[in-house]
Amino acid sequence: MKKLILGMAIVASSLAFGQKDKKDANALNAQLQEANKTAMDAYNSKNYAAAAPKFIEVYDLLKSSGQDNKIYMYYAGLSHALANNSDASIKIYTDLINSGFTGVETTYTAKEKKSGQVINLDKATWDLMKKNPDYTDFKTDQTKSVEPELYETLSSLLLNAKKSNEALAIIEKGLAKYPNNAKLKEAQTTAYLQSGNTDKFVSGLKEQLAKNPNDATNWYNLGVMQAKTPATVNDALESFKKAIELKPDFADAHQNLVYTTIGDDATVVGQINALRKDKPDEASKLIDARRERFAKALPYAEGWYKAAPKSLDAVTALKEIYVVTKNMDKVKEMKAKEAELTAAGAK
Repeated sequence: MKKLILGMAIVASSLAFGQKDKKDANALNAQLQEANKTAMDAYNSKNYAAAAPKFIEVYDLLKSSGQDNKIYMYYAGLSHALANNSDASIKIYTDLINSGFTGVETTYTAKEKKSGQVINLDKATWDLMKKNPDYTDFKTDQTKSVEPELYETLSSLLLNAKKSNEALAIIEKGLAKYPNNAKLKEAQTTAYLQSGNTDKFVSGLKEQLAKNPNDATNWYNLGVMQAKTPATVNDALESFKKAIELKPDFADAHQNLVYTTIGDDATVVGQINALRKDKPDEASKLIDARRERFAKALPYAEGWYKAAPKSLDAVTALKEIYVVTKNMDKVKEMKAKEAELTAAGAK
């Protein structure tokens, strides 16, 4: 999270009051200092809901003195986001992006020869001080742009609010400026899924995996999508295996590997029951094929149980596979484990 450095605008504002009534200037500066301190104290104590309006107050006070310093609106948007005030944060971030705000600020400093103290100055005073022999080491420094972060955060806020089309518009605008931004690419993939554009979602996953083949989550997500289509079921199995290879304790990947290998078992059982009486030979073939699938899924289920030994789903699935593969000793063992986990869950 960005460290807040708020002193410069307050110093600059006091210098801006040179031509105003001194009493009014002092009163306005007092308001600024109070609002600034309250905002900072609230932010540092993680009371973000209280910090946000105070940052807006600082911005408004500065603007009344002729300084449109949007960094304070950025701080307000950030605070709203941290306080889960999504709508307020979305509005501020959208306004900042549309205004062209980047957060880049130039600071001006000089060193006082007598004391050795480095002081902050506004540009006009800094230029004037160059003629003063009592000062040296005139330097400028520029803060880093926060524009990529604006796009990233706003995209995330919009996706969390299930506003996928708005998110896609912001993401595309951000990628036009920052085409190699990995977070925006990930957000784009998520937005495609959220909006129901599964083809682009899969394409996005493959693009990300081409750049980073060691991302277990993306391999898992790709597998989930591939498992939805019969023609790519084998690809799904390989994707789940890759996810597990990269992350051996990836329980969800183990689970999906098991169920994808078994397939639509409820439908198969229904077909077997329908054929048992009139077409027993066909039923037997289906039974043999089912047992073969379960045997193939067995090591995957054992891997799932190893990765998640306290998962009732993993234990139950493994028990059912042992039933189908006729390993009754293991069935008994899994029944006992199932009872143990069920009792523990009831406490």
